[in-house]
Amino acid sequence: MAALSLERRATLALGSAQLLAWASSYYLLAILAVPMARQFGLANVWVYAMFSAALVVAAALGPLVGRWVDQRGGRRVLMASNGVFAAAHLLLATAQHPAQLLLGWLLIGAAMPMGLYDAAFATLVRLFGSAARPRIVGVTLIAGFASSVSWPLTAFVEQAAGWRWACVLWAALHLTVGLGIHARLIPRDEQRPPQAAPAPVAGEGVAAPLHGPSRGVLWLLATVFAVSGFTFAALAAHLPRVLEASGASKTAAVFAASLVGISQVAGRVMEVGVFSRWHPLYSARIALVLHPLGVLLLTLVGAPAAVLFTALHGAGVGLMTIVKGTLPLALFGAQGFGQRAGWLEAPSRVVQAVTPVLFGLLLERLGEHALWITGIGMFASFLALLRLRRSQAGGAGG
Repeated sequence: MAALSLERRATLALGSAQLLAWASSYYLLAILAVPMARQFGLANVWVYAMFSAALVVAAALGPLVGRWVDQRGGRRVLMASNGVFAAAHLLLATAQHPAQLLLGWLLIGAAMPMGLYDAAFATLVRLFGSAARPRIVGVTLIAGFASSVSWPLTAFVEQAAGWRWACVLWAALHLTVGLGIHARLIPRDEQRPPQAAPAPVAGEGVAAPLHGPSRGVLWLLATVFAVSGFTFAALAAHLPRVLEASGASKTAAVFAASLVGISQVAGRVMEVGVFSRWHPLYSARIALVLHPLGVLLLTLVGAPAAVLFTALHGAGVGLMTIVKGTLPLALFGAQGFGQRAGWLEAPSRVVQAVTPVLFGLLLERLGEHALWITGIGMFASFLALLRLRRSQAGGAGG
């Protein structure tokens, strides 16, 4: 019972802290980019470029932070992230020159691998080993509402008092709510060795874990995660425009796009209710094939399928978030999870840094047909994971 209480406490605490971390980083730009650019007389694209640079910093630091969690525990890393996030927001709030604005965004990039899913998942794996899977799902369920909190709250403060005070608010929340959660509710795990994931019994629906992960499998997963990251970033930045290009009115496109967050949470609920009994490879395949299916429907039916496309895409994104934590754990075990997760996520972050601009150019030239690029990429990733299942069944490592 005590162990169950510990698991629930860690899940609720990390989920709440992750909601704060995502709300004050990834989702901040959508509201504050334009007023920031206006304040300094910059084109909007320059502020977006600053965020892209932040993602490159996050990619570079990810493996190092993961190793830190593996060696010293996640609690200290997560607490440090609150300090770095707060410093970044205060620097943004007091910036008097574009260079200071850039430095603030770069600090947010440094805080991302310390305070987002990478560190949270690695902390759960260190605490609970192979039993971390339902905890990972629980954390993503709570954090899935980050955009629903961030956008209205940031917009309200920005309109009432300006973007600088919005940054001050997020800094204060990190130093109070976020730091308090990590300091008081996350178990001390500095002396706790990471638990090894026991090998499941081979059988129907169960793939034996890979011991000593081969370079080929790691590169395959990193590529799949990068393709998924490209699709996520492309649609996060351009979904309303894509739906308008398919024939939907502006109002209908915005309405359909607003359903992404709900669809993400719905996908994660499916992981809890149905997919939790399956090997994560099955969840991964489903996550990857939903977007191509939506692209096919949108291409064949057009605007009337906008809501269905958004629902399928959002559910796939929600599932893929969980897969990035559960699949490496199932394949490779808990030992070295944090550093490995950092390496696996690094290419995805680099790709996401250039995606909004790149996909925007593709959308201008190809219109709705730009979706075929993401659809084909995701379907190819689905086929690649089918091959991974066959190689495991045959005993191969790559």
